[in-house]
Amino acid sequence: MLKYIRGSLIITVIGLGLAMGFEWYQTGSTSHMLQAGFTALILAVLEISLSFDNAVVNATVIKKMDEVWKRRFLTWGILIAVFGMRLVFPLAIVAIIAHINPVEALMLSLNDPAKYAELMTSAHITVSAFGGMFLFMVFLHYFMNEDKEEHWIHIIEKPLVMVSQYKGVEIIVALVSLLAITSLMAAPDQIRFLVPGLWGMITYLIVHSFSDFLESMELTRDANLMAKKTMMSAGFGMFMYLEILDASFSFDGVIGAFAITQSLVQIMIGLSIGAFFVRSLTLYLVEKDTLGQIRFLEHGAFYALGALSMMMLLDYFFHIPEWLTGLTGAAILAVSILWSFYVDRKGRNT
Repeated sequence: MLKYIRGSLIITVIGLGLAMGFEWYQTGSTSHMLQAGFTALILAVLEISLSFDNAVVNATVIKKMDEVWKRRFLTWGILIAVFGMRLVFPLAIVAIIAHINPVEALMLSLNDPAKYAELMTSAHITVSAFGGMFLFMVFLHYFMNEDKEEHWIHIIEKPLVMVSQYKGVEIIVALVSLLAITSLMAAPDQIRFLVPGLWGMITYLIVHSFSDFLESMELTRDANLMAKKTMMSAGFGMFMYLEILDASFSFDGVIGAFAITQSLVQIMIGLSIGAFFVRSLTLYLVEKDTLGQIRFLEHGAFYALGALSMMMLLDYFFHIPEWLTGLTGAAILAVSILWSFYVDRKGRNT
């Protein structure tokens, strides 16, 4: 395990040093410097706890990739996750809301972090609707699959597999759920929730359909050349799917981080450290074939994903602390692992 997290440990040391160095440069205070390092570490732990199920879900997709696209996801993907979701995304949200350019948003985060945090958190309903619906569609697609044969919680999964034979049922379930939640909101907030929720669904359908299309391309003429093109195209489709999935997982953590600190630097460094550990864990799960060895771990990850999506969608009515969100996902995964061991042991004894 150590060889998989060695790079992440090095990034942790560098990241904490940068967080403390930046705070020392700004304040010249030793206590503030140590507090900045501790805050970044807390945010890293928060990100890991929120994204453990993300690592498992990522592993289910990555194991279908060829080696080229697997390496690209674990290299390019981490750059997108660190700089795209942890820096560019918050700046873009604030820039859109405040009608300023990203550079001005960056200056605002450094000069008036309280105002920046206020603008960022005001977008929570919009971001949660988009990310929540995207994740909810991923959850439904996994369980509403007529080819799915192994079940963990039969009373839930068997009926979902039975209804999956009806074309478009997962879209109907998602739409009804979205409209039901929207109808309970105050009128001024309904459009702010409904539109991004619909876009979350549309984005999922576009990316997933595109990925499926690329995977199913038929070979023509030069079989070897076309096979290579198909493999690369399919890898690109899965890469895009994983990046949007990763972004949806990150939404809640990025916004929730402002409840801990208003420093964009500490947020970016802390969450980025967590992102590196999630990538290390993903690689470990793939190379050690952990999903094949722990039969219900994949089920647990998608149940945790479904729970996270509902927490995001219902955040308008009651906010669930980020630590509880992470603990819920970890608890579901732990139960799935323990149940896998129990079933395997029971099978050996019979």
